Amino acid sequence: MHTLIPAPLMNKQSESPTLFFATPNDFQHWLHQYNTSVKSIWLKFAKKSSGIPSITPAEALEIALCYGWIDGQRKTFDEQFYINKYTPRRKGSLWSKRNCKIAIQLIKEKRMTSHGLREINAAKEDGRWQNAYDSSKNIQLPPDFLERLKKSKKAYTFFTTLNKTNTFAIAFRLQTARKPETREKRLQKIIEMMKAGQKFH
Repeated sequence: MHTLIPAPLMNKQSESPTLFFATPNDFQHWLHQYNTSVKSIWLKFAKKSSGIPSITPAEALEIALCYGWIDGQRKTFDEQFYINKYTPRRKGSLWSKRNCKIAIQLIKEKRMTSHGLREINAAKEDGRWQNAYDSSKNIQLPPDFLERLKKSKKAYTFFTTLNKTNTFAIAFRLQTARKPETREKRLQKIIEMMKAGQKFH
């Protein structure tokens, strides 16, 4: 029998309820009941140093994917907790290769629900599944982008000052372009921004 789920707390930063679940079963039971009626939530995770029993982000992601939800922005909450936003997957939202791999495993384990399968099938039908993007740890900048960027000393010099978040944003935008002409426009825009000393987010 799962533990009692506390009543939602309103997060000061949004109108989304802030919830805490000590176990994966608690979150699974909550999503089973509310996955189609709630637009978003902030999920609290206990920091390891707190010693408080808590669901982990990895466990929460698996459960979210089972119900067609996805994780998002992470923020600090207090000394003992941090929070992560979870929402139903929006129409046309992109898939990461990491989440595709997790979803496939969840299907094999017969944990995937009809809600999650519906999102997977929709992604396969419109190509988002096949064109899933790499994670921030694995994604690489395209060779043709770097080659063209280096033709402008000013642009390349500024590019070398960017942090990992900025370079991931560039690689992500180029990798997720569905059409060659869209990718070309993005590539040109990014190079022009580098020439102007503007960061890409």
